Amino acid sequence: MNNPIIILTGPTASGKTAMSIDLAKKYNGEIICADSMTVYRGMDIGTDKPDQEILSAVPHHLLDIVEPDEEFNAAIFVQKVREIVDEIHSRDKLPILVGGSVMYIDAFVYDYQMPEVKPNQKLRDELNGKDNEELFKQLCKCDPDCEWTVDRHNKRRIIRAIEVCTETGKPLASQKSKKPLPENVLYLAVDRDREELYTQIDDRVDNMFSRGFVDEVRKLHVRYDHNTAMQAAGYRQVIQFLDGKIDLGAAITKTKQVHRNYAKRQLTWLRHNEDIHWVQNENEAEELIGKFL
Repeated sequence: MNNPIIILTGPTASGKTAMSIDLAKKYNGEIICADSMTVYRGMDIGTDKPDQEILSAVPHHLLDIVEPDEEFNAAIFVQKVREIVDEIHSRDKLPILVGGSVMYIDAFVYDYQMPEVKPNQKLRDELNGKDNEELFKQLCKCDPDCEWTVDRHNKRRIIRAIEVCTETGKPLASQKSKKPLPENVLYLAVDRDREELYTQIDDRVDNMFSRGFVDEVRKLHVRYDHNTAMQAAGYRQVIQFLDGKIDLGAAITKTKQVHRNYAKRQLTWLRHNEDIHWVQNENEAEELIGKFL
C-alpha cells in the first residue's frame, strides 16, 4: 500500500491511547492527535493528554499548538493533518490518526465540502444580539449533529451554521458533500461494552480530580473568558463550582455525566459509518493493519 494512513478512534475512555502507542511502536508509526481539545495549551488533566513517558516513546503531533482563547476548527485541523501526514510519509513512517473528535477525523478522511449559501445580513444582525449559549441551543434545534459540525465557542461559525440551516431548511451535517474512503486509509474504531465504558469514564473523572483538575481550571479561569475552550466538558462544570454555583460533588457528578453523554454521541456518529472496522483489542487491530499494509 502506497502512503498508508491508519485511523484509530472510538468513544472517550475506550483505551485508544494505550492501543495506539503499541501499534505505533510495532509499525514504525507517528501519532497525530485527533482531538479538538488537546490542541490547547494548559488544558492537560481535563483532556487526558499523554504523559511525558508516552510522548518520549512515540512522536506525537497536534498537541499544545494554540491558546484556549484562539480559534481552532475542523478546517484548520484538516489543513494541518494533511501537512503532517506528508511529513511522516517523507520519513517512511506510518501516520496513525488517533482521537475521539470524530467529525474532525471525517472532515479529513472524506474531504468534506460545505454548501454554498449567500449571507443573510438581516438574520446575522438579529443573531449577533444573542450569546453563544443561546445561539448553540437554537442551532441544535435545526441541526442535532451540530455538536460535531460546529465549534460551540465560535460565535461567527454558529451564526453561519444557523444561516445555512435557515436558508436551506436542512441540517448542516446532511449537506456536507464527501468523497469515498480513500484506498490508502484504514478506519478502525475501538468497541467497548457500554457498562464497562461508563465505569472507565467514571474512574477517569475521579482520577482527573485527584490529580489537581480543579487547580488547572482555576488557573485557566483567571486568564480566559467563558466563550473559549473553557466551555469544554468538565471545565465548564468546574467553573460552575469555582463561581459558587454548585458544590464540588455536583461538579464531579456532572462531569461524569457530560463525558458519558459525549461517549453516546461519539458512538452514534461512528455506528452510522459503514467504512469502520470495529476492534475490541490490540490483536484484532494488528490483524487488520497487517492485511492492509
